Amino acid sequence: MVGSVMSNDMADFNNAIIEEFRSSAGKVGGPFEGAPMVLVHHKGAKSGTERVTPLVSLPEGDVVHIFASAGGAPKHPAWYHNLVANPEIEIEVPVAGGTATVEVTAESLAGDERNRLFDAQKEAMPQFAEYEAGTDRVIPVVALRPR
Repeated sequence: MVGSVMSNDMADFNNAIIEEFRSSAGKVGGPFEGAPMVLVHHKGAKSGTERVTPLVSLPEGDVVHIFASAGGAPKHPAWYHNLVANPEIEIEVPVAGGTATVEVTAESLAGDERNRLFDAQKEAMPQFAEYEAGTDRVIPVVALRPR
């Protein structure tokens, strides 16, 4: 029972962020104030259910990077497994006066490229260093490349 309540609370939290993102040209407040955000549309790896997840991002040119930190949890977030299973997705990004939908391919990065980007994210948002310190897993970095 507790798990389902937490799940509903997280869904409500995410839905509020999604609504604010869409109504404010990609800007959100609260714990994400000033952070670059993206809405990731993905399909459940097992269920096939369409989902939208708001995530902090690190744009670099036309590629957007996202981080499967799950706040330092011991397991990767469900959305990460969904992107591995179904990498052809859409994202919503801020543009002048609103948001735009972009078709992208998700690619999990490794080695020096992954490390460089995660280090850049820790510099931009120090809480990512805390997430890393709070888990034994390597936090995946995912590149979202336009197709």
